[in-house]
Amino acid sequence: MTESGRYVETPLMKQYYSVKAKHPDALLLFRVGDFYETFGEDAIKAAGILGITLTRRANGAASYVELAGFPYHALDTYLPKLVRAGQRVAICEQLEDPKLAKKIVKRGITELVTPGVSLNDNVLAHKENNFLAAIHIDRKAAGIAFLDISTGEFLVAEGTFEYVDQLLANFQPREVLYEKKKKDVFEENFSQKFYTYKLDDWIFSSDAAGDRLRKQFGTVSLKGFG
Repeated sequence: MTESGRYVETPLMKQYYSVKAKHPDALLLFRVGDFYETFGEDAIKAAGILGITLTRRANGAASYVELAGFPYHALDTYLPKLVRAGQRVAICEQLEDPKLAKKIVKRGITELVTPGVSLNDNVLAHKENNFLAAIHIDRKAAGIAFLDISTGEFLVAEGTFEYVDQLLANFQPREVLYEKKKKDVFEENFSQKFYTYKLDDWIFSSDAAGDRLRKQFGTVSLKGFG
């Protein structure tokens, strides 16, 4: 502890918290040597889901943090279990050879895997679609889109809440995205058996959607799309 009374974190944990701050809603798998480590609340979750040992790691002279990890070569075994348990998983890899690093090894997120977004063969269900759904909710109607990035299938529709709820039942998406401010409306009108993730409201605005589509298709106007 310093004279100011604050705990001094180790360089590794400072780096970890810096990466974690960019993905606060994801369970972070942090590569340390030959292991993927999880810390704090992530470690508690991982230990419970995976059945691995939960321990503690020193974080400075007078502080400890929960720790749970597994060998890097076991990723294909443990990643599917985390995702199927509804976890968003951020994988942080070492970006340089530790032997050549002058200070702490550079690390960065190389993959974000969610129940609805994955190309990992061990996560995907091969005999059925792996749809990600997004719902935009209006006063009495809703628009919905389904995307399976593993096959390229993309479908959109709009209609009453009852119609959209039926589409959800038919397509059985692995994950459903919706606006944070529409949480109460979503829970009142749509099935609750799906893994969900709430996004900032501006992402669903017409301006943001238009900008994204123009960027995707490399055009200055969407008039030709109807």
